[in-house]
Amino acid sequence: MSKPPVKYSGPDRVFSGVQPSGDMHLGNYLGALKKFADLQNDHECVYCIVDLHAVTVWQDPAKLAGQTRNIAAAYLASGVDPDKAIIYPQSKVAAHTELAWYFNCVARIGWLSRMTQFKEKSGRNAEAMSVGLYDYPVLQAADILAFKATHVPVGEDQKQHLELSRDIAQKFNNDFNVPGFFPLPEPLIKGPGARVMSLRDGTKKMSKSDPSDNSRINLTDSPEKIAKKIRKAKTDAGVMPETVAEMEDRPELKNLVGIYGAFSGLSDQEVLSQYAGQGFGVFKPALADLAVEILRPVSERMNTYLDNPDEIDRILAKGADAAAEIATPIVADVRKVMGFWGT
Repeated sequence: MSKPPVKYSGPDRVFSGVQPSGDMHLGNYLGALKKFADLQNDHECVYCIVDLHAVTVWQDPAKLAGQTRNIAAAYLASGVDPDKAIIYPQSKVAAHTELAWYFNCVARIGWLSRMTQFKEKSGRNAEAMSVGLYDYPVLQAADILAFKATHVPVGEDQKQHLELSRDIAQKFNNDFNVPGFFPLPEPLIKGPGARVMSLRDGTKKMSKSDPSDNSRINLTDSPEKIAKKIRKAKTDAGVMPETVAEMEDRPELKNLVGIYGAFSGLSDQEVLSQYAGQGFGVFKPALADLAVEILRPVSERMNTYLDNPDEIDRILAKGADAAAEIATPIVADVRKVMGFWGT
């Protein structure tokens, strides 16, 4: 019988990142940013702006730095405190790319070939995609393990990549006979708002890349625009049901109820109990009022930060130094373990 892996004995640390591509929206806020702010109160947190991941597909060089500031502003506006958590751009910490190469030599092609996200993103054009897009789950593993992160807040669509990170960590520990050197990071998925869907199609995830601006609520939207988008959100002809089971075949309703619950702290059943038997003419205005109440201060703070790029840059530079202070010694230890000259 094989022995169980040796448990990592280092500190608990949370790592996550967001790509600087497109405008941040309600799905990002409820599914990630709000959770980031909550986690910083009880954990050591490292929050990255993953610009190296962004360039796996074409990014306009004239816009990339501004998009990076936009994500930083969203972190800050959502309550992430740079005095409690580290906020920094991935490309400013060399440990990411160095460790990614070492992990490329540990990971196996068969593992990457099973990654469903590449298949979904490339479709029939896989041969025309960049090597980076195919290989980015290995860079993602390096992102996490360069900090020996123990927990990663991820959506369901990224859970497979986190499993790959665990596989790489375990294989490295086994290959180089260093039990417990890398932790096997655990996902943090639970909580309301983990998957917010499009306002135009309840079967599709809310996305920065959707061509319809009405499919999402952007964090920079005005209160009037937020309310209008919710009032115009796609719904069916039914009324609000009494039970959660009755929502299963009504994706748009299910999405709006989930958003209401995420804003109010109520369960889906509690929301339904409050509005059962009523039409969307009652429910959607109530949801719009609640969304405006919650998002107005976030939007105001975000726009204030975007009007002060020098302050954002100061925070990012400080965060990059703090991130490098953690990751650089870890990667130096990796070089020693692997036996490189001069280590």
